[in-house]
Amino acid sequence: MTINGSHLNHTEIMELLQGADDPGLFTSARETRERIFGSDVYLRGIVEFSNHCRRRCTYCGLRAENNRPQRYRLTPQEIVDAASQAPVLGLGTVVLQSGEDTHYDKQTIGAIIRDIKERLGLAVTLSLGERTRDELAFWRDCGADRYLLKFETSNPVLHQDVRPGGTLCTRLGCLQTLQELGYEAGSGIIVGLPGQTVQDLACDLRLLRELDLDMLSAGPFLPHPDTPLGGSEPGSIALTLRFMALMRLIAPLGNIPASSALEVALPEGRGMGLEAGANVIMPTITPGRVRAGYTIYPGKNAANDDVRELVISVKKTIATAGLTPSTDHGPSPRTFQYQEATYHG
Repeated sequence: MTINGSHLNHTEIMELLQGADDPGLFTSARETRERIFGSDVYLRGIVEFSNHCRRRCTYCGLRAENNRPQRYRLTPQEIVDAASQAPVLGLGTVVLQSGEDTHYDKQTIGAIIRDIKERLGLAVTLSLGERTRDELAFWRDCGADRYLLKFETSNPVLHQDVRPGGTLCTRLGCLQTLQELGYEAGSGIIVGLPGQTVQDLACDLRLLRELDLDMLSAGPFLPHPDTPLGGSEPGSIALTLRFMALMRLIAPLGNIPASSALEVALPEGRGMGLEAGANVIMPTITPGRVRAGYTIYPGKNAANDDVRELVISVKKTIATAGLTPSTDHGPSPRTFQYQEATYHG
């Protein structure tokens, strides 16, 4: 039986989140993805250029109060050099990601974006945390295409607990700014945060649908030992996959990644994410000498493999799922005013 995501109400979403691994949910998610994207899986190369962060998020190994990581910052030239691997490896997009590090000012980030656009012809996604409207507008003018800013949880009390000093309202306001500025905007959540309920997750899905995003993501909570939540239980992989399948059904046009957190949790996790309706994988192309320092959760970037080997491994995962690695920039279908009339749910 095919599930029509546009008609799912809150109670039905709760039931699907709590239910057994009904193959109808995952079959519907895959059919929806294939209807919109065919067999293509878009590849985005991530350059994690700084592990400094001014925030104190209780789940993240990069939090300002953690003195264990060896902190690093790549120079602008090192960032562009890392990004230059993407087209050689068949990656159409580079994702510039860091902790919330204001060491890199508006002009510096802008120059990096312009250099990548002019020299490499890649789509550029930014994931730099909450920044001012002036900065975001400037980077959009410099050529940035997309921006990823996860809200982590739609429960405002839980949000404040896990992101001290931040509010859900501010986070959502920044997402609205990104959309107003013409970015392809992305957001998402962590599944299994301590204190999170299935009711919270159903509300997360409702908010993701209401935000009308171009990118949506979800990954399991992986406790980092050097954080206040280090002794907590990890998030459920099965629940994460059901959440992902529901994301695909409620937002059929969204680009949805099979996250690295899935792979850390289970070696076959990314393949399982594709089976749940994901259409994006984002391998790291961060230079090997600093890669292990970007530990937002334990096990991330643990592999010492050459970047080329990492990308080959990802492409094998895609092929094993019967899908095709795409060299396309992979924009949101809405960028081209995709007519959802072709989607019959």
